[in-house]
Amino acid sequence: MSEPTPSDRPLRKARLAFAEEELRLMSALVVMLGIGLFLALPFVLSIGSVVFLPVATAFVLMIVLSPLADRLARWGLPNVVASFAALVVFIAILLLALALILQPAVALYDSLPAMAQQVGARFAEFESQFSWLAMANERLGSLMGADKAPRVVLDSPSVLEQLALATPSVLVEVLLTFLLTFFMIESRVRLRRHLLFDRASHGTSIKAARVMREIQDRVAAYILTVAWINTGVGIVVALGAWALGVDAPIMWGGLAAMLNFIPYIGPMAMTALLALFGLGTADTVLLGLVPAAAYLGLHTVESNVVTPSILGARFTVSPVMILIALSYFSWIWGVLGALLSVPILLILTALFEHIGRPNLIGFVFGEPLFPGSLERLDLFPEESAGGQP
Repeated sequence: MSEPTPSDRPLRKARLAFAEEELRLMSALVVMLGIGLFLALPFVLSIGSVVFLPVATAFVLMIVLSPLADRLARWGLPNVVASFAALVVFIAILLLALALILQPAVALYDSLPAMAQQVGARFAEFESQFSWLAMANERLGSLMGADKAPRVVLDSPSVLEQLALATPSVLVEVLLTFLLTFFMIESRVRLRRHLLFDRASHGTSIKAARVMREIQDRVAAYILTVAWINTGVGIVVALGAWALGVDAPIMWGGLAAMLNFIPYIGPMAMTALLALFGLGTADTVLLGLVPAAAYLGLHTVESNVVTPSILGARFTVSPVMILIALSYFSWIWGVLGALLSVPILLILTALFEHIGRPNLIGFVFGEPLFPGSLERLDLFPEESAGGQP
């Protein structure tokens, strides 16, 4: 390949400048489309949650249960039987966890009025200590001319009525989710063959295989590891509740294990529940806050020492991204969206690691959207072939 002469340098600079402008224009269109998709997607997914939520849940379950189905298939079971057995194992674990939580919760339902009365008495004690603040608030309201007009309160359906109305749709979505999960697990072998052998080039097949293996390994390993950690947290909480004399320790351990799947929000909700339960059953405020304080200490050790040491750097995700994903998907799909937020974030992270992460901050200041994009452009193919430009 011959070296470019000095007369070729202006042409080379012109071609490079034109390529930069064209690449930046295409990158701007990609950014605008991405922002529009990010803003419009919540409304589409929320309105069509009956369709999209079972599909997203089934996809995550397929990733988690596929290794178990593969192991059962290696033991000699047919693919259909192995897929069905993996789904049955998951449903059995889920029903067992719900039974351990719901059965004691029903037993404690009768004691809710007494607990509410006790909590009200505790707040009344605090209210009597800050009576001067209430008087100041009333005085301020009278000075500002607060409206004394009667308020109209509309009658709303009770919790049982809302539950009765929502039960049929929930059952349909659960059944649809499990059916989709089964068919996705059963078709995993055909999907792998399609990704590997139906590509135009060997390099694309290798890249598709790496992406598929990375997504499955990362998401499945993360969920299974976190499940074992949360199970340990639930056991410790149950033993601690039993040692402190708290009613239904198995229920509290199960709640702690399940809520710990939701980052940040779940432990905060568990702390609040323990605080309310303690204030409603203990004789003093200090004793009532002991269960919540003990759980808060356990969560501090688990989240800052145990979980980082077990998961390691491979599953390290920015807390800002976790909170954004948590708020984004919980806004769209509620509690189930909060549970799916971290697995979906891991899937997107694995995809971006293979296709390239966009340099959004640098793009605002004039850098390429994808690092190294200009170097990958073949501006002078005739030079690489050995000819003259």
